[in-house]
Amino acid sequence: MEFLIFYLVMINLLAYMAFGVDKNKAIKGGWRIPESTLLLYSFVGGGIGSLIGMEVFKHKTLKFKFRFGVPFLTLLSIAGLYLVYNNFF
Repeated sequence: MEFLIFYLVMINLLAYMAFGVDKNKAIKGGWRIPESTLLLYSFVGGGIGSLIGMEVFKHKTLKFKFRFGVPFLTLLSIAGLYLVYNNFF
């Protein structure tokens, strides 16, 4: 259980920072984090960090696949974690 909590905290921090870094690179120019990577963070448990990062950095908030994709992937990952937790713990 402690590992799961540690994992969720770390993946959400990573997702949050990824949105900040990508926004910074968008402003300054340069390499960008692929959109698929940003969406993947939401799917693998970093949805809350992604949502907070989108709002704090005002990044990708107008893109349809982020406005609806991040919340959808977040709910999907929460449902998956719920099923895994209830079946294995």
